[in-house]
Amino acid sequence: MSSYVPSTKDEKQQMLEAVGVKSYDELFADVPSEVFLKERLDLPVPLSELEVSRMMEAMAARNKVYGTILRGAGSYNHYIPSAVKDITSKEEFVTAYTPYQAEISQGILQSIFEYQTMICELTGMDVSNASVYDGAEAAAEAVAMTKERKRVKAFISATANPEYIATVKTYCFASDTELTVVPEKDGKTDLEAVKQLMGDDAACLYVQSPNFYGIFEDVEAIAEAVHAVGAKLIMGCNPIALGIMKTPRELGADIAVGEGQPLGMSMSFGGPYLGFMATTNALTRKLPGRIVGETVDARGDRAFVLTLQAREQHIRREKASSNICSNEALCALTAGVYMTVMGPKGLAQAANLCLSKAHYFASQLSAIDGVELKYSGEFFHEFVTEMPVASDKIVAALDAANILAGLPLEDGSILWCVTEMCTKEELDKAVEIIKEVCC
Repeated sequence: MSSYVPSTKDEKQQMLEAVGVKSYDELFADVPSEVFLKERLDLPVPLSELEVSRMMEAMAARNKVYGTILRGAGSYNHYIPSAVKDITSKEEFVTAYTPYQAEISQGILQSIFEYQTMICELTGMDVSNASVYDGAEAAAEAVAMTKERKRVKAFISATANPEYIATVKTYCFASDTELTVVPEKDGKTDLEAVKQLMGDDAACLYVQSPNFYGIFEDVEAIAEAVHAVGAKLIMGCNPIALGIMKTPRELGADIAVGEGQPLGMSMSFGGPYLGFMATTNALTRKLPGRIVGETVDARGDRAFVLTLQAREQHIRREKASSNICSNEALCALTAGVYMTVMGPKGLAQAANLCLSKAHYFASQLSAIDGVELKYSGEFFHEFVTEMPVASDKIVAALDAANILAGLPLEDGSILWCVTEMCTKEELDKAVEIIKEVCC
């Protein structure tokens, strides 16, 4: 952004006179005197721009930035083309706010429209909203969408990201919705448990594929079981994996949600991120947030409008299914630019690189005595291994080599993640270090 230039003394006086007053005291005459500061704030001595820059650099230097990252679990290290950050850092995008007076914000409306269009193409769905805060919230909002008068029970697979499960539990508690966690079996959702647990009062089942362990779920069979009792299937998706797998619509999902961070956003210590949501025409009016549409203006030129905004989210909160009244416009723009720059072929290439490198790393790890894949199912770019030594020893050894290890799980196993950012040499180096620790 440009440097901030404060108003001059003369300009300030002109502004005061423009509103019919002569001084700041007169401007604030209606404010009670007891709320005014009687003395200056106790602030530190001001610093020059150079001094501030050096101080911030010193603080940043305390962070450890790993050369190799083998951890995912919901936040992923992908390559971001330089054009993405160059475009999204422009002032007109960075400073733009939520379009309340929508039609005068044509640029922002178009960016949201293009983002929604690409999310629909990626998921196979009919409509997408202007995004929510992150993938966990998208899952919780989707559950709220499916609740009806006679369908008040929600279900979520135990193979979903634990943070997503916790968020959905919080939302369900607040809305008095009964939530059941469907057990897992061999790292996947237990299909027989789905059939036994879900009845005529079931509203939905949330299942993630690839799931938290990186394994592809049998979504088509799960969708059939869910629809057999009249409930809705919510599918949590990895947007990079969607570059090579069937769309959620093709698999039978009614709502597709997920974390948009892999679409051009840095890991950034956990945010800001982007929750995407898409669904069928039948559920359009239950989507939270905003939906931007395309039309023509009085001259017949292409134009964009805020087609749908559930106003009860703002003015009838006690009856609303959602209170989301903002959108992640800049993050959505970033995702849109990333998908545009990558294109279908680029996205598929990134996905295939993740897939092949993860399988290579898994095969090399499995060749070490005592290291075994915990689950046998097909996986994308994450997988779990059981280790012959304590996981903290492996984490420490890799850390010493500037490698961030996979995520240690409660049972002592490790959840690994490999993206296109990892080279064969880096993976081989990690394998050698792990072999030394295990043998």
